[in-house]
Amino acid sequence: MKAAVLKKTGEISELMQNLSVKEVPEPEISSSDVIVSLNYSALNHRDIWITKGLYPKIDLPVIPGSDGCGTIVEKGSSVTEFNLGDSVIINPCLDWGFRQTHQSKKMSILGMPVNGTFAEYVKINKANVFMKPSSLTSLEAAAIPLCGLTAYRALFNRADLKNGENVLITGIGGGVASLAMIFAIAHGAAVYVTSGNDEKIELAKQLGAVGGANYNNPDWDKEILKLANNDIQVIVDGTGGKIFNKLVDIINYGGRIASYGATLGNPDKFALNKIFWKQITISGATLGSPSDFMNMVLFFELNKIKPVIDEVYDLQMIHQAMFRMNNGEQFGKIVIKNME
Repeated sequence: MKAAVLKKTGEISELMQNLSVKEVPEPEISSSDVIVSLNYSALNHRDIWITKGLYPKIDLPVIPGSDGCGTIVEKGSSVTEFNLGDSVIINPCLDWGFRQTHQSKKMSILGMPVNGTFAEYVKINKANVFMKPSSLTSLEAAAIPLCGLTAYRALFNRADLKNGENVLITGIGGGVASLAMIFAIAHGAAVYVTSGNDEKIELAKQLGAVGGANYNNPDWDKEILKLANNDIQVIVDGTGGKIFNKLVDIINYGGRIASYGATLGNPDKFALNKIFWKQITISGATLGSPSDFMNMVLFFELNKIKPVIDEVYDLQMIHQAMFRMNNGEQFGKIVIKNME
């Protein structure tokens, strides 16, 4: 089969040699596995960090990729839940464990250290396979697994978003942020966003956000509060850094902040006095449980919503796709077409 194989870590360019598409052996399955013929996969920032060597426990060579949608073409002897020909999407969160509150220490993510979805076929345990929502095309469904799971858990499990609340989503344009916006709007929330790109803020407004502010403006926090009439009850943040301290200032008394990433690093100072005085709840979110994934898929089905697709690249063009994401040019998900 054809697959994109990462041989060594390094910088990302349109012509990088450390990631190459080549012929590799097809995967072999155990009794509880299935083989999925992948129509589409999708990029995540995790793939960028792995390629650059900025991710723990890197084990090379590996086929990266966590998102995927396709058709079951082979199944193990104990797989009775699915039939050959079923159209499915993949939950990339492996070995979550039995607790809903947090993952087990064995939890890992498809695409590192085990081979992932930037290939024509992928092997996956039956527990991580779900029927594709009928309201989505294969292309659309491939865009939702990792980011959709993270966004869904952050919004509803950790931040407990309610209908009619005002929610701020930082760094709009990324996969998690764009899906969190779609979820929140569908749930009846009023969404405000931040970005370092004014065009992305305008795109968010076209998709239903109320408004936004460019975080390169020193007074972006004041802009958000003015837009929201000083009433932000929920914040979903994947940036961290110095921005996070302003989030503590922005959030209402009794507000909830869900943090799923720290692309700008850790805050320089942490205003603990504001957290306890304002009765703020700060929750961490990393991927989600199987039940979160099932509820996320159902949310798509019931609300007839769709992910935001940025660009679609053939597998052979994966270098250009990664280059686009590395430069922060995308709005929504970058999708890879696995099969010709």
